[in-house]
Amino acid sequence: MNRYALIALGTLALAACKPAPTDPSATAPASPTNESPKPVATPAAPAVAGKSEGPSFDCAKAASDAEKTVCGDARLSALDREVAALYKAAQTGPGELDVAAEQRGWIKGRDACWQAVDANRCLVESYQTRIVELRLASASAPAAKAVQYTCDDASKSLSVVFHNELDPQVAVIRLGRDQAIAFAAPSASGSRYTREGVEFWEHQGEATLEFYGTRLSCKAGAP
Repeated sequence: MNRYALIALGTLALAACKPAPTDPSATAPASPTNESPKPVATPAAPAVAGKSEGPSFDCAKAASDAEKTVCGDARLSALDREVAALYKAAQTGPGELDVAAEQRGWIKGRDACWQAVDANRCLVESYQTRIVELRLASASAPAAKAVQYTCDDASKSLSVVFHNELDPQVAVIRLGRDQAIAFAAPSASGSRYTREGVEFWEHQGEATLEFYGTRLSCKAGAP
C-alpha cells in the first residue's frame, strides 16, 4: 500500500489544558507519540474540565507552541487523540520502523506551524493530513484509482485520487513528483478541494488547479 508524503508548510500558537496520562511508549526512540522530541520544563497548564477533552500527551510537559495550542483547543485535542490511536494501531508488522520515522517527521512539521500565515489552519491541516496518511496506509484501506488529467502545461503529469469514503473527503493530488492532500470544500458547482497553497476544482471533466504558485487548466483523460 502506498504511503502518502506530507508536503510540509510551517505552523504554531498557544494554550492550556489539564494534564493527561503520558503514553509509556513515548520513551521508545522508534515509537514516537505526538509529543515534540525535546520537551522542556514549563509551568503546569491550568486545568480544564474533563480528561477526555485533552490531547494524547501531558499538557504539563508541552514543549512547543504547537503543543500548547493543541492543549487549549478542543478540536485540535480531538484530532491529536485520533492521530495517536491510528499511530498505535499502525505500530505492527514489518513497516513499524518506517511508521515511527514518518511520525517523527510529522511532529517536526506540526511544530513548525508558527511559520504559517494562519497557524491554526496549519495545525488542523497537519493533523488531518496525518490522519489520512495513517488511514490510507492501513491494510484495510479501500483501493482507489487515480484520475489522469491533461493540462495546458504538459511539462508535469497530473493525477488525482478521490477518497470520498473518508471523513472529511479528500483528494490526493500528484503533480509531477510533488504531492498534496487536499480537503473537500463548499462549491457552487462541481467538486472543490483545498489546503493552504492548493486548490483543485473539477466540474464535468474540466478542472483548474492552484498548486503552490502554479496555475493549470486541465481536462480529465490521459494525453
